[in-house]
Amino acid sequence: MKKWWEEMILQTIQEVAKLFNVSTRTLRYYEELGLLHPERSTGNQRTFSKKELAKLKLIFRGKRYGFSLEEIKEMVLLFDMDRTGIQQLERTVEYGTLKMQEIDKKIKELTQMKEELQQLHNKFSTKLANLKGEMEDE
Repeated sequence: MKKWWEEMILQTIQEVAKLFNVSTRTLRYYEELGLLHPERSTGNQRTFSKKELAKLKLIFRGKRYGFSLEEIKEMVLLFDMDRTGIQQLERTVEYGTLKMQEIDKKIKELTQMKEELQQLHNKFSTKLANLKGEMEDE
């Protein structure tokens, strides 16, 4: 079964922006950073190939997982340098390992924060109930 981006031949910047629900400025910015290399039509309009659409999918996946644009750029462009995909996969695994460690650290911090907040919440709820009880006794 073909992926959705494999069905598309060349898409204009407006079509790609709509497809990915981003602005054309975002796509131009990724081009400026060297993440994308759209082709140009005879009218000098940007057109995006299946390869560029696949890169965009990887870029947005990387952003969703919290990778920086520099990390994403390195991972995406490594395939152009090593067509076996080995270097790209090695770097992706390396960055993925670091990202998972970062996420684990954040989870621990958030868990501790939640526990502290729960203790304060319980303490304040008890104090509030006691104060309300004292007022009813008066």
